[in-house]
Amino acid sequence: MEGGNESPIIIKKIKKGHGGHHGGAWKVAYADFVTSMMALFIVLWVLSQSQEVKEAVAGYFKDPVGFSTKSKSLIEGRGMGPSQVPDNKIVLNEEEKLKELEKKQFEKMQEELMTSLSNDTDLKGLAEQVKIEIVNDGLKIELNDDANDVFFELGTSSLKPKAEKLISKIGQEISKLPNKIVVEGHTDARQFSNKGTGFTNFELSSERALSAKRALVAGGLSEKQIDEVRGYADTRLREPNDPFSFKNRRISITVKFNKK
Repeated sequence: MEGGNESPIIIKKIKKGHGGHHGGAWKVAYADFVTSMMALFIVLWVLSQSQEVKEAVAGYFKDPVGFSTKSKSLIEGRGMGPSQVPDNKIVLNEEEKLKELEKKQFEKMQEELMTSLSNDTDLKGLAEQVKIEIVNDGLKIELNDDANDVFFELGTSSLKPKAEKLISKIGQEISKLPNKIVVEGHTDARQFSNKGTGFTNFELSSERALSAKRALVAGGLSEKQIDEVRGYADTRLREPNDPFSFKNRRISITVKFNKK
């Protein structure tokens, strides 16, 4: 200070501008863009996952509280514990295990039955007309006729002696299993001469199936195991291009898979 005069204190305030009109709006737009991209990547990731993961994610959005533990476990690849697996999947797994076990039993029976029929000298030649395979319904044993009518006399439902013995032997083997049995009869397209009686290939195929059923029971199969006896006439031809072929004449015996 000089001469007792005090200099006044000057305070300058610097006023900052906004950097242009709507200077912060771009940040909001950018945040929306990033969020949209993240959502897109999540959707693409979910689409590339297994069906189980997709179901878990869907379940989460339906029930976030109750399903969150399952969803997290699946997405992280840890899988579900026994207590977290849905009841319907537990039942499905049990049915699949039962079916696989039955398949093994059927395969063993198929081998034993073919060996037994082939080694029986009384059935020599007839065993070659037997075809055994595992199908969707179970174990299918098909007895295919030939040009010499080895199972039935032409136009009748009476089994020939060797054919009856063959089917009885099959009945003895499949009686070892508790499974239900379906017996089917098939004819070729040659129409039965009914002379106004109304007796057709449907009756003939049904009666042949019943004859086969009786032979199975004679071999030891329980009547309670018989689930159905069907006569299809010529509605399910094996050789549709040759409807009169002897190959269309057959008896099918199906040992059904058990169902819970």
